[in-house]
Amino acid sequence: MELVVARIGRAHGIKGEVTVEVRTDEPELRLSPGAVLRTEPASAGPLTIETGRVHSGRLMLRFAGVKDRTGAEALRNILLIADVDPAELPEEEDEYYDHQLMDLDVVLEDGTEIGRITEISHLPSQDLFIVERPDGTEVMIPFVGEIVAEIDLEEQRCVITPPPGLIDDRAEIVSTRDAEPEGDA
Repeated sequence: MELVVARIGRAHGIKGEVTVEVRTDEPELRLSPGAVLRTEPASAGPLTIETGRVHSGRLMLRFAGVKDRTGAEALRNILLIADVDPAELPEEEDEYYDHQLMDLDVVLEDGTEIGRITEISHLPSQDLFIVERPDGTEVMIPFVGEIVAEIDLEEQRCVITPPPGLIDDRAEIVSTRDAEPEGDA
């Protein structure tokens, strides 16, 4: 099984280092020196990690054969992919890999369609689902228990209970705010 473990970010310095957006709970295992990772697009790899370190809270990697800033900049936005033994899947009921959540249909508890998960953004405070709506717009849904009520991998859906305003169209919010107050003035 394949697992996206990181996305390469900006070049750092002049010696070929890059920042990476970690997408695994086990970076010390999957992103350690000597690891050979496939890439998306495949034409960019495979890449072998030569060195790794943490700088100002960000993971920095240098790959074999990438010796300068120009080479590092050419790697920006490439996904790093590792092979994972299916026995290593999360054991906890509420833990998921990104690939398990991608393309899930997002619906309200009453079945109203919101869209589908097209991206997962890993932020320091929480993860966000980037959901593409049927009209092509996007909405961000925090992946927290108060909002994500259920993940059903068999049915390929994510049931949410959003607070008011989270998924409302901007036009609806503006028109409600601009509405004339009822009653006597």
